[in-house]
Amino acid sequence: MTFPLSYLFFFLTLILGTLLSISSSSWFGAWIGLELNLLSFIPLISIKMNPYFSEAALKYFLIQALASTLIIMSSCLILLAPMMSMSLILMALLLKLGAAPFHFWFPQIMEGLSWPQTILLMTIQKLAPMFLISYLLTSPTLSQIVILSASLSAITGALGGFNITKLRKIMAFSSINHMSWMLIAMSISDTMWLMYFFFYTLISSSIAILFHFIKAFYLSDLLSPNYPKSFYVLTLPLSLLSLGGLPPFTGFIPKWIMIQILILNQMIFPLLILLLSALVTLYFYLRILTPFILLMGPSLSFNMKHPSNTSLSFFLPFISFLNFLGLLLPFPFISM
Repeated sequence: MTFPLSYLFFFLTLILGTLLSISSSSWFGAWIGLELNLLSFIPLISIKMNPYFSEAALKYFLIQALASTLIIMSSCLILLAPMMSMSLILMALLLKLGAAPFHFWFPQIMEGLSWPQTILLMTIQKLAPMFLISYLLTSPTLSQIVILSASLSAITGALGGFNITKLRKIMAFSSINHMSWMLIAMSISDTMWLMYFFFYTLISSSIAILFHFIKAFYLSDLLSPNYPKSFYVLTLPLSLLSLGGLPPFTGFIPKWIMIQILILNQMIFPLLILLLSALVTLYFYLRILTPFILLMGPSLSFNMKHPSNTSLSFFLPFISFLNFLGLLLPFPFISM
């Protein structure tokens, strides 16, 4: 997919809105940053005159406008009822984030986007709301709301992906599940959720790039023999296992650190929910792995076509090194 040059301007204003919201010293400035981010993202997901892109853009605009309205209304109540006002702002930010129980819009919008657009929605669009939520966690009540939302996100992300054959929806529920780890980390330390977000961004973006190059949107698309090279048949399954947090891949590193910190903080019940949900999400990735196991058989691999793809050939070694970092250098992370 080729992007017009004008969309570079919208991408820069998208980043500018995120930075403005993060660095603002008042809720009014943060709201302006969120609105600038919203108005910049709408053109980025309306690239083609396509009903799916238009529907996704309209749904995203309505949901984000509702959350912005809640932020403005809550700011007006901050002098009368400070705790209620902060709770409403927190819920509005959770709505913008797509965390449970306000997750209903996230899989539907993901389904109507292309893979490069889903990378923006899963990564950059989550930065500003997450920073603002971390600024809000100044009282035990707000922290308990975030932990409750994290537990619901873990359960929703785990159970929501059953019997789904659309890869974008599977990635959406996976994102909701990973959001639970970041919300729990947010209630403990800013460094923890930033570390987890960094690893999640790299791994999920690499998988979306692979899906984009082979134009795969359904599980059945992965059965096509027209793969660029046999090395890809090994790269994507192991990258999915890394996203699922299976040791000793890179995705296990932030989860291993989070497990240690949750045990030290005696948060055993949230940790139990997160671990059980992580095991269920591995089922989604194993479903995607099944076609690759079949394709590695001699009868099918003999007839596989290998068209040249220079771009994918350039990305494959980098993606492999990124997802196998924990396998190559495990000892510094085990000792942490």
